Amino acid sequence: MRQHDFEDSDLFDDNPQRRREARSRRRGRFDEPEPTRRGRLTESERVRLAKLRDDAYTERQLPDGADRWSTWDDAEHGPLPRPDWVVTELAAVDTDLGVLKTGKEADVHLLRRGLPGTPGALLAAKRYRSDEHKLFHRDAGYLEGRRMRRSRENRAMAQRSAFGRNLIAEQWAVAEFAALSRLWTLGAPVPYPVQRNGTELLLEFLGEDDGTAAPRLAQVRPCPDELRDLWFQATAALDLLASEGLAHGDLSAYNLLVHRGRLVVIDLPQVVDVVANPGGVEFLARDVRNLAGWFHGRGLGEDVTNTGELLAELVSAAGLT
Repeated sequence: MRQHDFEDSDLFDDNPQRRREARSRRRGRFDEPEPTRRGRLTESERVRLAKLRDDAYTERQLPDGADRWSTWDDAEHGPLPRPDWVVTELAAVDTDLGVLKTGKEADVHLLRRGLPGTPGALLAAKRYRSDEHKLFHRDAGYLEGRRMRRSRENRAMAQRSAFGRNLIAEQWAVAEFAALSRLWTLGAPVPYPVQRNGTELLLEFLGEDDGTAAPRLAQVRPCPDELRDLWFQATAALDLLASEGLAHGDLSAYNLLVHRGRLVVIDLPQVVDVVANPGGVEFLARDVRNLAGWFHGRGLGEDVTNTGELLAELVSAAGLT
């Protein structure tokens, strides 16, 4: 016998109070409307959830043709004190304005970040490629002295599996961001590192307000006096790196910018700890050879560059003698 059969029998009870309670229960059971269901949700719940989704979509719609909301909240931030032009508001949006440079390891985009309706700030967005692209054909040498703690990750990087190549890509981004943060704090001529989010770096854009990037050293044709000045700026940067136990690792006229007469060092993912790396001295020597070769080709003599003496000074500054 079902439960409600026992309850309905109270309708015939001699006790008036129990009869009234039984009639009340019976009315409640039959008056309650049956829910309209679709799948596992009632119709009213389905409508309510659909409205919530629509509201959420509307509230997150990007303004002014932007490509994404600011990623500042999820990122690692650059050193303090922070320049005034850095936009930190979470309501800011990022707009991709096009590619500044493509390379084997990373692409650099021009990005505008700002609150809707404001000019915002121009940034260089450097995005490292991961498992679908080849990374750094010489990366084994650069990675000496940089080892992950987990043996599984070390094996994956050594075998260049998809997982391992992703780890290498992020290691390059982490290494460059750390080097830029450290060197910026020391006053070195490097772009300010705004943030790192995964394999993307947002850096100070060196150029004009219209988005024209500063030329690379290889693109400029300096007069003799400018050439000498740029050489001494370059050697001062090398000396500062060496005093921190570092070498650029891949220095050339293509990763030095000339911005309003000032030489700026860029592209530092392969920065080398010359103390920890067994080939540290050779990395210093290669930076000197590459740099001096370009200046010699533009007419600056060995009497000015004096590369042998310069290398000895750098080795000493790095504490390798």
